[in-house]
Amino acid sequence: MNEHSAPEGAGDSLYKWSALLVVVIGTFMVMLDSSIVNIAVPKMMNVFGADLESIKWVLTGYTLAMGSVVPITGFLSDTFGIKKLFIAALGIFTLGSFLCGFAWSTNTMIGFRVIQAIGGGAIMPVGMSYIMQVFPIEERGKALGFWGIASMSAPAIGPTLGGYIIQYMDWRFIFYVNVPVGVVGVIVAAILLKETTLKPYKGNFDYVGLFSSIAGIVSLLYVFGEGDSLDWGNVKYPLILTFGLFSLLIFIVNELTHPEPLLELRVFKVYNFTVSQFITGVTTLALMSGMYVLPLFLQNLRGYTAMQTGIILFPSAIASGLMMPISGALFDKFGAKVVTIPGLTILAFATYEMSKFTMDTTSTTITLIAAIRGVGLGFSMMPVNTAGMNDVPRHLYGKATALSTTVRSILNALAITFMTTVISNKSNENYARLAEQITPFNSTANTLMKGLQGVYMKSGLSQGDAYGSSLSTLGRIIYGQAYLDAMNHAIAITVFAVALAICLVLLMRNTKKTRKKEPDSSIKGEESNGTEARIATVLE
Repeated sequence: MNEHSAPEGAGDSLYKWSALLVVVIGTFMVMLDSSIVNIAVPKMMNVFGADLESIKWVLTGYTLAMGSVVPITGFLSDTFGIKKLFIAALGIFTLGSFLCGFAWSTNTMIGFRVIQAIGGGAIMPVGMSYIMQVFPIEERGKALGFWGIASMSAPAIGPTLGGYIIQYMDWRFIFYVNVPVGVVGVIVAAILLKETTLKPYKGNFDYVGLFSSIAGIVSLLYVFGEGDSLDWGNVKYPLILTFGLFSLLIFIVNELTHPEPLLELRVFKVYNFTVSQFITGVTTLALMSGMYVLPLFLQNLRGYTAMQTGIILFPSAIASGLMMPISGALFDKFGAKVVTIPGLTILAFATYEMSKFTMDTTSTTITLIAAIRGVGLGFSMMPVNTAGMNDVPRHLYGKATALSTTVRSILNALAITFMTTVISNKSNENYARLAEQITPFNSTANTLMKGLQGVYMKSGLSQGDAYGSSLSTLGRIIYGQAYLDAMNHAIAITVFAVALAICLVLLMRNTKKTRKKEPDSSIKGEESNGTEARIATVLE
């Protein structure tokens, strides 16, 4: 059997950390782009004269293209080498960014974003796989902790940087900013990175797996990516969802029977890897409460600009970034449970406090709670993923990271759809309940109406117009409160998700003793007898 060994020189300390820096740069660019472009959507609508239905494909097309690329990254890294694939992915992403800056219409922007996504979709799984190859097992926690800085800090930096660029510069620089960094990254990667051992291509490519995975993943991401605009009464969505699920069923059957599967699903036989995927899935809900719901609260209800929102949330990104390498080092020494359970507990506490936000909560309090939440995320996310990957046989690193990234993409879309559906349904329910209380017999409502009417009459409106304006204002107040209560309800649900994640962490097996036996073999790329036994077990 051809094993996927570490690149030559992987044991050298300077090389390891230099290679990690290259991977972090690529990851940071992709994650930053995912959040920074959202801020420019209104600007692009004005420039291109596009409606919301058309412009959303700038975001949707990017997501679908990224999701369709990930499954094939394992095969490509095995066949052509991780170094070549990483350089190609970073180059394609940089080229796509350059072209996006020159886009002259909505359609060209969508097309160039797809090119950008083809590169971006490969960078994260390939980068993580390279880290697993280069670092010995007892240092991976620290290494992946530093790598995690990019994935946690970039989404918070994006809105601030994007808001600044749009306000003070040409909006196209949100794409151009990637170009010099990407060019330098490609050059440094070409000079610095060393190639991994290749797995000879036997001419038995998994075409069924490729097309069924693309059909299934793209269909699911499209449907779940619709969020609160998803209309189940429209026959299109049930049909696409059914097609996607059927495609994934074909994919699963094919992967379990094909001699050279695109994604090695039997890696789920690795106990800690499987448990880590469940934990990641559950924790994704809590992650979305901060990345998706909190910006909605700050911008839609509190009236902050995108740049102000980014500034308020920036300390949470700093907190996550600082904690990630610390949690990685602690993981290397004590294992996943000792680090993750306190982190999830902190996350649960901060999320619960978030569920009590009101229209009067100060920005300082919001920043503090978000920062505490960032500490919890920094301690809880990466150790679990590292523990799961550490038990995966070396030759399956590429396919395991591709599988993990694919699962995460679908879970992110599911989490956003779940949160938006809960908020939409609950806000409508709350609005109906609150509106019923606005009657002539409600003294509080009458007092508020009279106060509003008086303000409008002082501004020069007639009594009738003032009454109509007062009703409209009262309706907006009621809707705002209904929406806030719905957001708090959705965030509160994620507290239970974090509690479930804590229970799942307790089910993880402690592999600390095994991890101490493997450093030499991981550096040299030679598998120990124990690892060979695990490989045989996984492939049975």
